[in-house]
Amino acid sequence: MQPPQTDIARALPQIAADILARVRRQGPRVHCITNSVAQELTANVLLAVNGLPSMTIAAAEIADFVDRADALLVNLGTLDNERRTAIGLALDRAGAKNRPWVLDPVLIDLSAPRTAFARTLAARNPTAIRLNAREFAALAQAEPEATALARFASERHCAIGLTGETDLVVDAVRRFGIANGHALMARITAMGCAASALVAACLAVEKDAFLASASALLIFGVAGEIAGEDAHGPGTFAAAFLDALYELDAGEIADRAEVK
Repeated sequence: MQPPQTDIARALPQIAADILARVRRQGPRVHCITNSVAQELTANVLLAVNGLPSMTIAAAEIADFVDRADALLVNLGTLDNERRTAIGLALDRAGAKNRPWVLDPVLIDLSAPRTAFARTLAARNPTAIRLNAREFAALAQAEPEATALARFASERHCAIGLTGETDLVVDAVRRFGIANGHALMARITAMGCAASALVAACLAVEKDAFLASASALLIFGVAGEIAGEDAHGPGTFAAAFLDALYELDAGEIADRAEVK
């Protein structure tokens, strides 16, 4: 029997610190099929926690890269034909190798073909989905409220990280709100994409997708808060964020965590 929700919420800062320590110790490789504007920040976020990013979308080699990866990120930000093909090949390989994978259905609320493609991917049971409220509404054809989120997570056997002013992490039976972060995070391109990559890195070392997703978003939010205290604007924030993530420790996570 699982402990009560409030007990898990109180324990999340320590759980997140432990998962971060395992990521740093194990150095998981995350293969990222991601937005072309997100590649540099995504790679740097993974490197900051001692992850190993790879990003090829070449059809001739993507199976080999997924074979050697510990987790896979599928991000729809730049959804050209080459990436569509790569996604299918990568998911076939991830399924054969039982690799965890994260779906980030970027901007599907703006394009009907993109929405339709995202729904076919969601039917392939991602381990976790990281998205915002508009994207969830398009994907699930439902408002992003707790019951709909839990139903969708239950049907897909996944965890959902719904990011916004307060992040909401949900699976079939559990739910956390995480209120950490900083306003400048919305002024840096690809922050959400990079957060999805951190979810994938945490999934590589933690089989509980709910705890891995919640831990990644808590870590990301706390690093953002710390960065915001020293940043003078978006440019300095981006550098400060990577430094904060690199230096983040258990004490800072415990002191700053706003989990409900």
